[in-house]
Amino acid sequence: MTSATPGLAVGDDEVIRCWWAGDDLEYRRYHDHEWGQPVADDRRLFEKICLEGFQAGLSWLTILRKRPRLREVFHDFDLERVAAMGEADVLRLLDDRGIIRHRGKIEATINNARRALELRAEEGSLAAFFWRFEPPATERPARLDHDALRSLGQTPTSKALSKALKRRGWRFVGPTTCYAFMQAMGIVNDHLEGCPARARVLAARAGFAVPKSASHSHP
Repeated sequence: MTSATPGLAVGDDEVIRCWWAGDDLEYRRYHDHEWGQPVADDRRLFEKICLEGFQAGLSWLTILRKRPRLREVFHDFDLERVAAMGEADVLRLLDDRGIIRHRGKIEATINNARRALELRAEEGSLAAFFWRFEPPATERPARLDHDALRSLGQTPTSKALSKALKRRGWRFVGPTTCYAFMQAMGIVNDHLEGCPARARVLAARAGFAVPKSASHSHP
């Protein structure tokens, strides 16, 4: 059922949500309990930016349904173990119907694990690096309604993050991918005004300690 507020929908459980959560129970759980919650765990940050890369050209629901198997084959996105994977692993994964069988995306995940280890050595943690890209208030809409959200596919900060990662050799990290990552990991709160999850994310963010980088200079 559509809410009177554009972009919000009332589910058959009578809960108001952002429209994209739809009717799929797994998608609803993701919307209610994951999307937008601030994350400082390096493994989860690495996982998410890799999964956003896998999503390119696909729906997030497709990736969400394949996430358990992707976690299995990529060692729960442990940086060292993924970085140690090689061509034999790529060939094995290309035959695995439980994942997205795209050579470029599989190779990018392995490459990005190696680049992530370098970045962690430089910054102290991936979290410290990624949270440097929390956008200034001037880049955010005064009110986050449906029209405002639709205008945020790329932002100056997501372009800066993409550029910084590409400069370090990361792959499948374009500005749109980076913005979707920022949304999911709570670097921005893009639950619409009137969505109950928005208030939960705001409360979590208020109690969240932003990770500090070993280097304080912006890339």
